[in-house]
Amino acid sequence: MPEASSQSRRGLPHSKRLSRDAPPGSGVRQSSAAFILRSGARPAAENMAIDEALLECSATFGKPVLRFYSWSEPAASFGYFQKYKDVERLTQLRPLVRRPTGGGLVPHDADWTYSLIFPPSDPWHSLKAIESYRRVHAWIQEAFAIAGIAVQLAPEAVPAGAGQCFVGAEKFDVIWKNQKIAGAAQRRTKQGLLIQGSIQPPPGIARLDWEVAFREVAGVIWEPLGLDQKFEQNVQELAATKYSRATYNERR
Repeated sequence: MPEASSQSRRGLPHSKRLSRDAPPGSGVRQSSAAFILRSGARPAAENMAIDEALLECSATFGKPVLRFYSWSEPAASFGYFQKYKDVERLTQLRPLVRRPTGGGLVPHDADWTYSLIFPPSDPWHSLKAIESYRRVHAWIQEAFAIAGIAVQLAPEAVPAGAGQCFVGAEKFDVIWKNQKIAGAAQRRTKQGLLIQGSIQPPPGIARLDWEVAFREVAGVIWEPLGLDQKFEQNVQELAATKYSRATYNERR
């Protein structure tokens, strides 16, 4: 992902700071407050553009951002370092969009997607990748437990289906009945840490119930994130000039 553009391209939050100590031993959040953004259903290119734009603004926001979102079209995303010709043979879903994060191919026809963005000042930014991966999936595991569904973290990698995120499993992936149901990909830059996650939900749980549990586990004050027109303009520019272009998606 390119470095942040000029300040004029960045959208700013219209919110005031709140504070409260996270509960002792929560092990999930180390901030007292965080932003929540529900961006609804968007096309594939816009979904990736929003996450990049949020990462660009991360230091300005100064607090973590949790984004819940969905897809206005069946699509599949694939890792920044994957080869397009390898990926296009693995799924019939279109469009295919290259993520700003790593990882493998992820179908977005029935999943729940979220992203987490941490500013450089947040302790999560300095974690090793394996530790932030474990923590976010432990967070998801606890949220499922609150919602009444027992899941586990994979104790070791189960290789299978090269290049496909939900075939086989990586260490600390979320497992339900011997099947991987949650994976994530990360990108750290000087601007912050971006985690993009996907959940293939087990039966018997509504998405809203899980989202409520996910927020409860964090033990922080959630503040709605308001974004100005400059932010949306940045999103539309990134979607049009990058994430919807073959020159980007098929660059490898």
